[in-house]
Amino acid sequence: MTFVIKSEQCQSVREALQLEWLDTNGIGGYASSTILNCHTRKYHGLLVSNLLQPEGRFVLLSKIEDSLIAGDKEFFLTSHKYPGTFHPAGAQYLYEFRQDLYPHFIYRIGDIELHKSILFIRGTHTVLIRYYLQCADFPVTLHLKPLLAYRGFHELAHENPFFCPELDFKSVRNGFRITPYQGMPSLYLQSSPALPTHPLPLWYRNFEYEVEAARGFAHQEDLFHPARLEKQMDTGETVILAAGLDPLKTPLPKCWEREEAARRESAPTRRRPTQRLRKPLALATARELLIESSRHFLVTLPPKRPALIAGYHWFGDWGRDTLIALPGLTFSIGQPERGFEILKNFTRFERNGLLPNYFGPEGRHNAYNSVDASLWFFWAVQQMLDHCGYRDEVKQYLWPTMKSILQHFMNGTDFDIHMNADGLLHAGNALTQLTWMDACVLGQPVTPRHGYAVEINALWYNAIRLADQLTQDFGEPTAPYAPLADQIRQVFLSTFWLEKEQCLGDVRNEHGLDASIRPNQIFAVSLPYSPLPPDIALAVVERVQRDLLTPFGLRTLSPSSPNYRGRYEGDGEARDSAYHQGTAWPWLLGPYGEAYLKVNRYSREARTCLHRHLQPLLSDHLFEQGLGHIAEIFDGDPPHRPAGCIAQAWSSAEIIRLLGLIESPPTTKRR
Repeated sequence: MTFVIKSEQCQSVREALQLEWLDTNGIGGYASSTILNCHTRKYHGLLVSNLLQPEGRFVLLSKIEDSLIAGDKEFFLTSHKYPGTFHPAGAQYLYEFRQDLYPHFIYRIGDIELHKSILFIRGTHTVLIRYYLQCADFPVTLHLKPLLAYRGFHELAHENPFFCPELDFKSVRNGFRITPYQGMPSLYLQSSPALPTHPLPLWYRNFEYEVEAARGFAHQEDLFHPARLEKQMDTGETVILAAGLDPLKTPLPKCWEREEAARRESAPTRRRPTQRLRKPLALATARELLIESSRHFLVTLPPKRPALIAGYHWFGDWGRDTLIALPGLTFSIGQPERGFEILKNFTRFERNGLLPNYFGPEGRHNAYNSVDASLWFFWAVQQMLDHCGYRDEVKQYLWPTMKSILQHFMNGTDFDIHMNADGLLHAGNALTQLTWMDACVLGQPVTPRHGYAVEINALWYNAIRLADQLTQDFGEPTAPYAPLADQIRQVFLSTFWLEKEQCLGDVRNEHGLDASIRPNQIFAVSLPYSPLPPDIALAVVERVQRDLLTPFGLRTLSPSSPNYRGRYEGDGEARDSAYHQGTAWPWLLGPYGEAYLKVNRYSREARTCLHRHLQPLLSDHLFEQGLGHIAEIFDGDPPHRPAGCIAQAWSSAEIIRLLGLIESPPTTKRR
């Protein structure tokens, strides 16, 4: 499938700066910018690598200032934002942007047409930039000026005396090597054909990143220019530049044409390669597009650990996010092998019944501050069993970990996670944030949810019911799961039901039952095993629909609450205060849609209604911000601006899964 952004949008600077492309290497690195290649975030870069030494993601090659010399004039293809101005004004020459196998830019300058493409070689720290002169009435000269940042992707670079500008031409074929800082990897720049290179060491100062300024962060940096590469080109000629952490010995055209591009063309997520996408999108087409885009989230991290990146640009390898996103990105689209390998990998890291909330580098220094990651593991296993089978694999590799989780939660484990006499699950204290609503400001939870949280106990009930089913399926001696599940079901309603409000409260603790209307109650309906009777389930869905549903997700708090924040904006403290206090999350449309379908018995009318509701998200939003992706969050208030990460794994995954339920309803339904 091919995204096409035409010249009207390309040449509107304000609009074009909102459109961001993304390419990834499958090992945690990426390349990304706006379609003008004018960075608006400190996270933008052409070579952003996930390193082991030093640990973390680093923006190494920020961008290339590229231009064409025709006659006595220079025409710049890339723009920069400096204080008070854009320079050079490359937007005027961008005729069309396409994203299919990789980002593709078409520039027109009079009768000159130049194509530029960017492609990250999967499994490597090497990005390729290709220039092809489609037509020109006379020879033109291509100028390429690399601009280096060499800093952590949360940081900013500034001119300093420690940067080493020396270039090594002797040990590199068709290019040079530069090692800017001791302890950092060298950067190799190679070209095909070999390009004349003119060392011109200097600093470009005061680049500005508008999105960072709006987020209340430092937003200016300096970038280092080591040399200028140039090539006189005739019509039909191609130039490929490689930037990476290892020298390439294979000819660059072969790397591009026969290896990486061919691999992407034959990838299992590839859908309708010749289709050009324009608004409005059919929902089936939108689902296929999201499936194609899912390749960016599934990665292999050192040492050969299958994993899932929670979101781009700044999220990493998160346990809860992975387990929620996994079914939509693997099982429900017919790719069970990758999903199973990730689940099996999780079992290596179970500790006292807990699974990591966050994985550190190489799976070390993991954070276990989550009560629900372990419970979402059960749900992910259910999804795998329902879509793919794998019952023997579950018994051999996953079931022992599942039993360990249940045993530790029943007996009590870290973070004051324990089962009470009624069978309900308690977690945390006033200073901990163990659920997905985990934002803190000045060290204090914004939404304290310690005690008995509604979705935690819905997940707990679902896990116990699944354990009872598997005990029977595996022919094991009877365990006390069925009586415990019956007990939980009996007390769940009396613990959480609010008769006057006709909904479930959010959390019960020493302060009583929090009557805030939040989306967490929807899981008591949507999960495969629900503790609610049908009339209460219907009331919950109707209340969530009335107070929380937007075209782009569920609000995290009802607008009727005095604590509601309808806009996600301002500095870090202001944004964290709004994160779960009204901001809408698209991933919650998955459980909401499933709950809505369940209480309406998957009727044709219900499925049609959901189709209509998803239209703005899939027809319009996929053409804004992160192209082909769904953002992390949206404002709770209209017009529901997208915010947060431009590409969030569980946002795409839950919409993929929901669209599958709409198109092919399950033939059997649990209670």
